[in-house]
Amino acid sequence: MSKFQTATLPIVCALFCLGVSAAHAGPCSADIAKFEQAIRDSAGNPFAGLSAPQSIAAQIDRQPTPESIKREQDKLKAQFTATMARAKRLDAAGDSDGCNAALTQAKRMYIL
Repeated sequence: MSKFQTATLPIVCALFCLGVSAAHAGPCSADIAKFEQAIRDSAGNPFAGLSAPQSIAAQIDRQPTPESIKREQDKLKAQFTATMARAKRLDAAGDSDGCNAALTQAKRMYIL
């Protein structure tokens, strides 16, 4: 094989695999893609981002520390990532109701 054929083969295989995955899109793939695009588009918006309900400790008399804020932000990011992964997994399995429920939960976590 020539160097051109050797270099072209992996690229063609990758493009073929991408085409196959696009052909088997799940029931809410378009909604997931639209939500992810909206998240990317909101990158410059200071009011957009992950949000969670206020904790009981914050309602009483405790002031948050930088460490506790970071810990909660990391926890929220992990929950959001897991929720989006669940939505994608259910979408790939063809579970429309489950996918839509997980996506709705993720949308509640992210203010656009």
